[in-house]
Amino acid sequence: MANFFVEKDEFLKDPVEISGDEANHMIKVLRMKEGEGLTLFDGDGNCIDGVIDRIENKTVLVKAVKRYASETEPDLKITLFQGIPKNPKMDLIIQKATELGVTRIVPVNTKRIVAKIDKDAKIERLQKIAFEAAKQCGRAYVPRVDSPVSFDEAINCMSQMDGAIIPYECEKDGKMSDAVNANMKTFGILIGPEGGFEESEVKKAEEAGVKRVTLGKRILRTETAGLIASALCLYIAGDME
Repeated sequence: MANFFVEKDEFLKDPVEISGDEANHMIKVLRMKEGEGLTLFDGDGNCIDGVIDRIENKTVLVKAVKRYASETEPDLKITLFQGIPKNPKMDLIIQKATELGVTRIVPVNTKRIVAKIDKDAKIERLQKIAFEAAKQCGRAYVPRVDSPVSFDEAINCMSQMDGAIIPYECEKDGKMSDAVNANMKTFGILIGPEGGFEESEVKKAEEAGVKRVTLGKRILRTETAGLIASALCLYIAGDME
């Protein structure tokens, strides 16, 4: 069934009232009719299976048939701390991280970044990318895209999680399987920008309890590394079996 977002205030009502862009898409693009089934989600993991009760002008009223918590969310809540890359790489990272099941994406200002995110409008646009990706892949939860943080703020946050890693091209021995397990609930992944990390940054992360790991024999691009690391963490934790 088609998947549509509903604001939390409306989500609790019955019938649920859908207006704005979502209603316009239902009426004018999909040409949905009364009696058709659909799924609604609130962005926080809650879902409704329902049917269109009636369509009034630019508003769609949906009768709730079943309310439930989504089963698409992984038990391991991953926060991806991403060294800010050049456009449009961040768009791709957010889209694919959302599809994989990442819970939160935090842009990080590192020493070797060559791009910046310095306007709220950019964060809003990136958040919209996460929203659209969540709809497309059937997630009922929309990952949060934070405003940029400093490197120190990132590792401080990671030090409070159940586990955290920093993939590093110079690391040869640190294994992903030794850094994550199925008992963990929160996990941080710190990815460098195009120029990678400086050795001093890696050492500082280690001192904060973040584990150095290798992602294999080949050096991955920044837009690839975080996605591979996220997928491996979820697989090791049992989410992709």
